Amino acid sequence: MTSLGVLIGLTISIIFILRRFHPVYALILGSLIAGIIGGFSLNTTINIMISGIKTMVPAIIRILTAGILVGTLVKTGAAIKIAETIIEKLGEKLVLLALTLATFCLTATGIFLDVTIITIAPIALTIAQKLNISKSAILLALSGGGKAGNLISPNPSTIAVSEIFQVPISSVMAANIFPSIIAIILTTTIAKFFINKGEKVTENPHFHHGKLPSFMASIIGPVTAILLLTLQPLFQIAIDPLIALPIGGMLGIIAMDKLPEFNSCLCIGLEKISGVVLLLIGVGTMAGMIQNSNIKELSLQFLETVHISDFFIAPLSGLFLAMVTASATAGATIASTTFVDLIINTGIAPVQGASLINAGSMVMDHMPHGSFFHNTKDSLHLSLKERFRVFPYEILIGFSLLFLAVIRYFMIN
Repeated sequence: MTSLGVLIGLTISIIFILRRFHPVYALILGSLIAGIIGGFSLNTTINIMISGIKTMVPAIIRILTAGILVGTLVKTGAAIKIAETIIEKLGEKLVLLALTLATFCLTATGIFLDVTIITIAPIALTIAQKLNISKSAILLALSGGGKAGNLISPNPSTIAVSEIFQVPISSVMAANIFPSIIAIILTTTIAKFFINKGEKVTENPHFHHGKLPSFMASIIGPVTAILLLTLQPLFQIAIDPLIALPIGGMLGIIAMDKLPEFNSCLCIGLEKISGVVLLLIGVGTMAGMIQNSNIKELSLQFLETVHISDFFIAPLSGLFLAMVTASATAGATIASTTFVDLIINTGIAPVQGASLINAGSMVMDHMPHGSFFHNTKDSLHLSLKERFRVFPYEILIGFSLLFLAVIRYFMIN
């Protein structure tokens, strides 16, 4: 199959996504067109699409079980309690750092970035109104903190790349701790320049919530999950995310004395992760097409033409495909399934390859044709003009994450 079919199929998928079609259907349609234009029969095209979906199944199952922890943190109010405690402890003088850290911590525990920002947004708007801080500064703090947290989180992107590269998820998470910490500092610094620039909060946020669990009870779930995941690199005891994340969620429910709400937590968790699971089905169809094309050979030829090392296949593939799909999960998954063998053959260790793809996928996953762009705009009540004002600085934070991940790779090698 020629790469022309894949490129046309991807282009059609992007056009439909830009037209606000559901990404799953856009990717399936693009994959179908890619196969037919690429020279396959209709039956062969469908078989390749289905085989691509099959490669996503292990990641999909792990993400489904991760919904138990996500649902627990969201439904019980634990996520709000963790965010409120961080903001309260750091105080008004360090409010932007507090918001960045709050988003960082919640995404690092496995809560999806969109869900995290929707959860924290009412708190952030209340603080912004009280301290006369612009919405742009708040958005930068939340977005940058979320990107940094996503990089070391047991989220769908990390689950997918660790599964495809067949490495412990905890090792992929740990590999990017250094870039994440530096990105927090950079995010806070950039956000400070926007304190008095742009729209201010004029509406009343009306932020109210019921009784919240204690902070210690709130962190039992995510801390348990992370500790279980770290057993493999520390003590060679392998605990799969399929086991670790649900255990964390269940222990969290018990610690917060919320057992009667267990089924509600499951339903909320399933609701929050269903979009990602469906997206991976669409991603699988396109990944199948890419794997059966000559796009890998063309990528190598391109790098040779512009005199760039094969090493950059990992970060650049994650960056480009996340930009195209406006999704870190989709970008990282397609890049991993397409280039895993090529990356390992260049001499890059599987853990490093997975972590570099993950870092690349965080650079431009907030593109305007994706959900994150619009969810942040709506949750913070931003105008479209104001949302675009912050857009380049989010890219800057994303590039800093990638740059630091590359530097870290060369330092340890």
